[in-house]
Amino acid sequence: MRVELVWSPQAGDVQQRWLDVEAGATIASALRACADFNLPLEQFRVGIWGRVRPLETPLRERDRIEVYRPLTVDPMEARRLRYAKRGERIVSRHRPKAGG
Repeated sequence: MRVELVWSPQAGDVQQRWLDVEAGATIASALRACADFNLPLEQFRVGIWGRVRPLETPLRERDRIEVYRPLTVDPMEARRLRYAKRGERIVSRHRPKAGG
């Protein structure tokens, strides 16, 4: 069965691999089988299709395993830093203008 593995070893670098695993394989066994993924599993949270799952979770055909790095900065603080660097207000394109 084929599953997809996606992880980001560092900011701005996203790795993606397709893995062929046996039926009944778990997330942990799939991660150990991938030669390119050589990071310690205990440091990361892991999920399938955006939902955090334990390493013992059995996989299904075409699952997408995602390995989440710990946050290095608070997301709200990162937004403030981008705003300060950019010097202008960040406005969502999907929000209607007031009074219009």
